[in-house]
Amino acid sequence: MNKKKPPVIVLIGPTAVGKTQLSIMLAASLNAEIISGDSMQIYKRMDIGTAKIKDEEMNGIPHHLLDIKEPTESFSVAEYQEIVRGKMAEIESRGKLPMIVGGTGLYIQSVLYDYSFTEEAGDPGFRTEMEALSLKKGSDYIHGLLKERDPEAAKSIHPNNMRRVIRALEILHTTGKTMSDHMEIQQKELLYNTALVGLTMDRDVLYDRINKRVDHMMDEGLLEEVKQLYDEKVRNCQSVQAIGYKELYAYLEGNASLPEAVETLKRNSRRYAKRQLTWFRNKMDVAWFDMTPPVKIEQKKQEIFSCIAGKLEL
Repeated sequence: MNKKKPPVIVLIGPTAVGKTQLSIMLAASLNAEIISGDSMQIYKRMDIGTAKIKDEEMNGIPHHLLDIKEPTESFSVAEYQEIVRGKMAEIESRGKLPMIVGGTGLYIQSVLYDYSFTEEAGDPGFRTEMEALSLKKGSDYIHGLLKERDPEAAKSIHPNNMRRVIRALEILHTTGKTMSDHMEIQQKELLYNTALVGLTMDRDVLYDRINKRVDHMMDEGLLEEVKQLYDEKVRNCQSVQAIGYKELYAYLEGNASLPEAVETLKRNSRRYAKRQLTWFRNKMDVAWFDMTPPVKIEQKKQEIFSCIAGKLEL
């Protein structure tokens, strides 16, 4: 381990596994500040659907990268990388430990490894051509092109996220290498002294928690939150392609009944949790902790605290 590397704690895991509660407990014990590792919690007025932590739940722990963008604005992994690395340096300068907490694996990975986002893999003409083609033939057609040329990227990018689909095609077009090729070439060494901890749970229990969480979100006013964005005419934006928003947009647009939209939301959330776990296990060297009830949260916190302290030599 290179002690000269700045330290960082990373707490990852699928949706609904219990990251928020545990992160607050750990941050208090470790003198840490929390950076959101969720690509959608950056958006203002998107609180319920992204399971954004409430002010009263923070217990005085500073949180960063929440509510920094309007729902109409785009946000890239390169921008996330730049902002988070700056925040980490700022937190360390105050004598605190930075702790990244979330489930967006690619975003978190981009911070930890020496992954460079360069303009050399850009072709504005090709990008414009693909954008025009997507308007003419639809997003599924463009995603199909990606599936043919870069199946790995197609698995990780939703067909509705046209910006990322086209970007993956653009990289392949200009360099002859897939996004995965670029990641594998560049991501060989951690830039930080990293304590990477993951939370997992029995799948049936996790899926039940996800279903109940969706019901709770609806009770909290998720439909009203989504309708506000819909009434603001937030359309075809990166933000509302998020799970929890696109399903209810289908209801508001008359393409599904409300019960159908809610069931689709539950199904998509379960599938997303499965993809998250697969991604983390395949891409990152994680120390996993099982949070299946009736786990004792205080005892689990102590186990994770000891793991982090050992890795960072605190």
